[in-house]
Amino acid sequence: MSERSGWTQKALSEVGELIRGRRFTKDDYVESGLGCIHYAQIHTDFGAIARDPLTFLAEDARSRMRLARPGDLVIAATSENVDDVGKATAWLGEDDIAVHDDCYIFRHGLDPAYVSYFFASSLFHSQKIKYISETKVVRISGANLRMIEIPVPPQQVQERIVEVIGAVDDQITALEHEAVALESVYRAATSLLWRTSQGDEAELRPLGDVMQLDIARIAMESGTTYHLAGVLNSGKGLVDKGTFDGADTEYKAMNVLRKNQVVMRKLTAWEGPITVVPAEFDGFVASNEFPTFTLASDIDPGWVKHVCRTSRLWAEMQSRVVGTVQRRKRLNPDQLLAVTLPIPHQHEQEQAAEALNAIDGQIVGLRTEADRLGEVRASLLSGLMSRTIDIESAELGV
Repeated sequence: MSERSGWTQKALSEVGELIRGRRFTKDDYVESGLGCIHYAQIHTDFGAIARDPLTFLAEDARSRMRLARPGDLVIAATSENVDDVGKATAWLGEDDIAVHDDCYIFRHGLDPAYVSYFFASSLFHSQKIKYISETKVVRISGANLRMIEIPVPPQQVQERIVEVIGAVDDQITALEHEAVALESVYRAATSLLWRTSQGDEAELRPLGDVMQLDIARIAMESGTTYHLAGVLNSGKGLVDKGTFDGADTEYKAMNVLRKNQVVMRKLTAWEGPITVVPAEFDGFVASNEFPTFTLASDIDPGWVKHVCRTSRLWAEMQSRVVGTVQRRKRLNPDQLLAVTLPIPHQHEQEQAAEALNAIDGQIVGLRTEADRLGEVRASLLSGLMSRTIDIESAELGV
């Protein structure tokens, strides 16, 4: 036991007990009955607190399962990465819940949300990093979890910390809900992409009428630095994959991306890897798996950017994919240019793009603010638990 800033530090084994869950599979799920938590749900579906089960086992499985009681922590003991192993949720439902055997139940006498927040803090991460094992999956054992130390302030202080962090979580959740609602509006508004000013669907035209294959190649030279780009699925744009020296690639030449061109990925084209190159990616390079196309002068790049985000385009792309082996199936440039879509006049394209840009801008703003608050939350949580941030000041700030 040690002291830090006047608060007791205790090993988890001193403040509670760890109980490993018991095996069940997705084949055991039923429509209703005994609620259960699979370790994967902690990574994808639950936040710091869970109150309602998402899946169920038959009620007669209760006697052979390991159950978390209301107030217990449920900890994911395995993950695909270091950051997520040990992620936890406080179970605050009305009934006990069955827990998967890749999880631990932590039964304790502390504030449940406080303990859950601790497991999301840098204080927990800095300790767990010493104990995890990395193979194909990342794991942390119960024996090692028991040695991790948690700050134990008075109960009232635990509750005040929970209130402060909970207030930030509420703000983040509100932003996320608003962004999700606007995404629904955005998807509905994409119907504007295909319409004329009279509300009719525009004339069908092959993409070969509105853009042409236009690939610029650049030789890879030793001592020259290049910036690599990747294309995200679902028309979500480009990703910066960093810089490299021309000597460090097997390619003798690569494709150069230019502003307002369309770029796609040949492989897995049914996943929608197509977009318009924004100004900030002008001059980036990609392999010959990423052909580029120049748009006709009467086609608005902003309109095409939103078209690239529609399932209608992806379905058309999928229908033209060639190849027999799934992982090697490709959409070649001539197949893309054969895709037929309704193409409205340029001024109607611009009107649709302007409306969708406004919605998209709001969504980006909300997500950016949620990310900023997430960073504030992480710093605040670490500071409150280490007492480098005064609780009274934090309460005034939220």
